[in-house]
Amino acid sequence: MPASTAVIRDATHADLDAIAAIFGHYVTETIVTFEETPPTVEDWARRLAELTDRGLPFLVAEVDDGRTASEDDALTVVGYAYAGPWRPKPAYRHTAENTIYLAPGRTGGGLGAALLDALLTRCAEAGVRQVVAVIADSGSDASAALHRRFGFRPAGLLAGVGHKHGRWIDTHLMQCDLTARAHQ
Repeated sequence: MPASTAVIRDATHADLDAIAAIFGHYVTETIVTFEETPPTVEDWARRLAELTDRGLPFLVAEVDDGRTASEDDALTVVGYAYAGPWRPKPAYRHTAENTIYLAPGRTGGGLGAALLDALLTRCAEAGVRQVVAVIADSGSDASAALHRRFGFRPAGLLAGVGHKHGRWIDTHLMQCDLTARAHQ
C-alpha cells in the first residue's frame, strides 16, 4: 500500500495493541532497539498519556487492509512515531528524541517518510526546536538515510554502548534543527 494512501493521525488507546505488536517484533527479533522485553499494552498506555500530557506528538499510520467497508474498522495500524523528552532536565525541554517503527513488511514504501514528516511538523507546533535520532547500528543505512532526507545531520557516535543478541552495538546520533527546517 503506497504511503500516499496512508492516514497519519494521533494515536489512541484503541491503537495500543497494534503498536505493542509492531514494537514487540523489533524487541525480540532485531537489535534496532535496546529493549529486551516487549512493553505491555499497559506500558504503552502510560507512554501515550505521558507524551500527550507533555503536548508531544504520538502518531500512527494506518492503511486500508482490504476488508469490506461494512466491517467496523477497515483500516489497520502499520506504523507509529512519537517524540519523547530527550533528557529529563528542564533546560532540555525544547529538545525531543524521535521514534519511528513500521510493521514488518511495510518498510520501503514511504510510510516512514510520511510519519517522520508529520512528526517533525507536530514537534515544531509543540515548541520543539531540536529533534535527536538515536539509531542503532544494525548494518543498514535505511533509518539514517530517512533522517538525512528530513534535514538530520550526524551529531556523534556512541561506540559499543549496547549489548543484545550476543553482540556489541554502536548508536549513531543525528540531530535536526527545526528552526532551520522552518526556513527552508
